[in-house]
Amino acid sequence: MGVSEKHYLTPLFEPQSVALIGASERAGSIGAVLVANMLAAKYRGALYAVNPKYKSVQGVQCFDVIGKAPPRVDLAVIATPPRVVPEVIEQCGRAGVRAAVVITAGFSEIGPAGAKLERAMLENARRHRLRVVGPNCLGLMRPELGLNATFARGTPYAGSLGLISQSGAICTALLDWARPHKVGFSSVVSLGGSTDVDFGEIIDYLVEDPKTDHILLYIEGVRSARRFVSALRAAARVKPVILMKVGRHPAGSRAAVSHTGAIVGLDDVFDAVVKRAGVVRVTTIGQLVAAAQALAAHVRPQGERLAIVTNGGGPGVMAADRAADLGIPLAQFTQPTIEALKRSLPESWSHGNPIDLIGDAHPERYRTAVAACLADEQVDGVLAMLAPQAMTAPADAARAVIEAAKGSSKPVLACWMGEEQTAEARRLLGEARIPVFRTPDPAVQMFGHLSSFYRNQRALLQTPGPLAAQGVPDLEGARLIVEAALAERRALLSEMESKALLAAFRIPIAHTVVARSAHEAMLIAGELGVPVAMKIDSPDITHKSDVNGVRLNVAGAPAVQSAYQQILDDVKRLRPEARVNGVTVEPMVRRQNGRELMVGVIRDPVFGPAIVFGTGGTAVEVHRDRAVALPPLNQFLVADMIRGTRVAKLLGEFRRMPPVDMDALEEVLLRVSELVCEVPALAELDINPLIADEAGAIAVDARVVLRPPPPQRDRYAHMAIHPYPAHLVGTWQPAQGPAVTLRPIRPEDAELERAFVRKLSPESRYFRFMDTLRELTPSMLVRFTQIDYDREMAFVATVPGNAGEEEIGVCRYITNPDAESCEFALVIADDWHRRELGRRLMTQLIDVARARGLRNMVGHVLAENRGMLSLCQGLGFVISDSPEGPMLKRATLALA
Repeated sequence: MGVSEKHYLTPLFEPQSVALIGASERAGSIGAVLVANMLAAKYRGALYAVNPKYKSVQGVQCFDVIGKAPPRVDLAVIATPPRVVPEVIEQCGRAGVRAAVVITAGFSEIGPAGAKLERAMLENARRHRLRVVGPNCLGLMRPELGLNATFARGTPYAGSLGLISQSGAICTALLDWARPHKVGFSSVVSLGGSTDVDFGEIIDYLVEDPKTDHILLYIEGVRSARRFVSALRAAARVKPVILMKVGRHPAGSRAAVSHTGAIVGLDDVFDAVVKRAGVVRVTTIGQLVAAAQALAAHVRPQGERLAIVTNGGGPGVMAADRAADLGIPLAQFTQPTIEALKRSLPESWSHGNPIDLIGDAHPERYRTAVAACLADEQVDGVLAMLAPQAMTAPADAARAVIEAAKGSSKPVLACWMGEEQTAEARRLLGEARIPVFRTPDPAVQMFGHLSSFYRNQRALLQTPGPLAAQGVPDLEGARLIVEAALAERRALLSEMESKALLAAFRIPIAHTVVARSAHEAMLIAGELGVPVAMKIDSPDITHKSDVNGVRLNVAGAPAVQSAYQQILDDVKRLRPEARVNGVTVEPMVRRQNGRELMVGVIRDPVFGPAIVFGTGGTAVEVHRDRAVALPPLNQFLVADMIRGTRVAKLLGEFRRMPPVDMDALEEVLLRVSELVCEVPALAELDINPLIADEAGAIAVDARVVLRPPPPQRDRYAHMAIHPYPAHLVGTWQPAQGPAVTLRPIRPEDAELERAFVRKLSPESRYFRFMDTLRELTPSMLVRFTQIDYDREMAFVATVPGNAGEEEIGVCRYITNPDAESCEFALVIADDWHRRELGRRLMTQLIDVARARGLRNMVGHVLAENRGMLSLCQGLGFVISDSPEGPMLKRATLALA
């Protein structure tokens, strides 16, 4: 069952025929440039022009309307006035065109009138199931096909880079750079307004496209967060992705009312998305060009430890300083490497990293030093540098570096400083596909991007599971708190409600009671024990300290009564309109070694909830010390998040204070992650301060803002990354044998999966993979176990074995790119055949696919696999001949 349906965007990327609507003979017009570009690129399909003014355009046959063109036009490229575009799309739909690129501008970007036209265009396209790229875009290129449906100047070389950009200008700038550098593209897609087809769908296509090895993105905004993140994560598992996003400092950022919102910009959340997606973000066009150069040279990151080889101490120190700025560790050489360098270099060499070859360095020193570094297991990449001096031969030194780099999988970058004396050397390095720079900073920054890719790939592999081992949260209690507030149309929970919500998720809290009078406050303080903290309890007051609504270390009955009255008086004077419930009283949390921290949640308008950690206290906005991460989190991600803050340095042993209980601190962040996943109505959360010391962590103050969630197709639709679906874990007791656990697959199941396939009979392996493979390759293991639960599902069946769990069956579906159908696969251990396990697994898989709103489930089964065909028929699948040939049958189940 390994045959996939043809991608629904194939007519866009692999068109057999193209119609240019609005083609023109008028010099300088977009319609004329489109025809000229298609002819110059030597498009290998059928090309037609559409314009009632002409019988032919530049020698291309021309028709009045698209409906008169020969049948089977796959792609329409539209460059007509905007007012007629909706009607043109309607005509395309009637003619059976499946994809259109709308070059024309004058839609949403110009105001309400344009937006109305855009809506009409989209309605017509959807009625005919026609997909639209644009409007207001540069167009589309597939150089290998000779497809240049753009108004850019010139056609790029065919290559392996896929470029997707919302800006046509960025496309043209990169294309202008690429041709003289002999960098080729598999695809160039300018999305423009991306009214219909967006980033996620194009990325999905390029993931499966064998012509594309690497993906570059230029982003101004994202429409569908879940599709975008899911596609990015799918791509990054198999192909390097580098992106640039503008709008890092939006002038019109919303004024946040919470501490957390006040210190987090929307760009922080996008950075968190990039990290979890396993991709690399650059910030300038220069860096994007350098990234394209590195990808075209097939530079692959191995780690983050850099070795610097230089013929000048000053440039070496500059590079080392820049590495320190970017958090790039310099490699610590092994003793054999040191000894090899000692034997080959003059006695006055630097004896460390950077390796200073001295100003009279001849090419052999470069060859020896670079080769020694590449052979060192503690080196992940090498930066070779040269400053022109009277004793150096820049071109010969470049040749030496090229020779040393041959055969190594580790990245080698070069920085040949100067201009006239080093031009030939830079040309040689460029031809050898070694990224070369004129100054140290961009060279080190490029290695920084490579090491970011390495780090982010580790974050990509994380699939957080449930925290059941640490105590199941009280989901019912949490639901009652949230629903009660929403029923009263309240967005802000009281402090007591906020803490009760935290307590439901096993987050330690400071016990709090609301007093309605000074006398009641005195009695509560006596019961709790003095000193106490007292705070105003008002749904209208966000920051209590701003209205003198907090008193700390209040001791003694008279002081408590006095503090109660003072708080009410101050609040009435400063916020006379505020509603007041009373004053909360809680024991003072006295932690001699306590560190004040902050944990928060914000709701990004595009990517949903994000978790924030950093320095706490009343000056949180001043410190602005925070790390932002996308939930769900696990211990690896939490530890990485904590390390990303300045306050992390204060959590260890510090000024005679013992280290913080890191397990307890990490547990709080994990519990907050769980709260975010399970409470879709959570809009904002502030835990400030969270006091942490050697004894644990406790939430002293908490504030929760709710927002009624929209109807959701699944319980995690509010999140950009689908959490592990723990609610789908179950057991099944067969008629004979042990109880079977049925659960969604996890990344740590890789060895289980490997052992399972290894034990299958040759026949079972052939039926599943249509191949005689004995072992799953590492890439297949990654693909099968590190899944995106939003777009696919895999259930494993396990029983207790000699060394823990033993896998006895697995079934999976993968959603097809149309997002309406899915393809399934099933394999059962040979000694579990005819024991109903296959039916049980398939029933569970079908239920999940149906709940996700999929309409059809399809499988391709070998005609000789009678057992699978019988099972499918019993489950209601319709069996038919497969278009792939007589050896296969197609099994289809209508889910809707």
